[in-house]
Amino acid sequence: MSNLSALHSTFVIERAFSVPPSKVFRAWASADVKKAWMKCDDAMITEEMTLDFRPGGQETNRVMAPDGTVHRFEGYYLDIVENARIIYAFNMYLSEKRISTSLATVEFQPSATGSKMVFTEQIVFLDGYEDRQDRIRGTEIGLDNLVAYLRVGGH
Repeated sequence: MSNLSALHSTFVIERAFSVPPSKVFRAWASADVKKAWMKCDDAMITEEMTLDFRPGGQETNRVMAPDGTVHRFEGYYLDIVENARIIYAFNMYLSEKRISTSLATVEFQPSATGSKMVFTEQIVFLDGYEDRQDRIRGTEIGLDNLVAYLRVGGH
């Protein structure tokens, strides 16, 4: 196979919240709550969502785009410190092709106005696929949805 490649990239996104870190943390810990904010495109149809939020637990999210392309997330929780930190590894697939493998760290910190969340993703784009800006944009949309969800009283 001549198309084998591994392209590394890292990005960091910060968001401010008007609620304490515990409330932001809880929004990551429930499948129903996470489903309400994590989608990066309203046109996507969720086909499957599972969440076992504990060290060693897994998360799956399978959505279909309007053009029929299936996007699949398979995550594995490595470290969880309540109200402070989540570390997980995940694979992303387009249809059945794995396009990337990542390590994500989410940190929650108190602030004068509520809390600050720092999301860091270390990505390896695989075998010729690379769309760093699209990944950043999709992640920013999801995290902006989280800010909006908690602003209107989401739990």
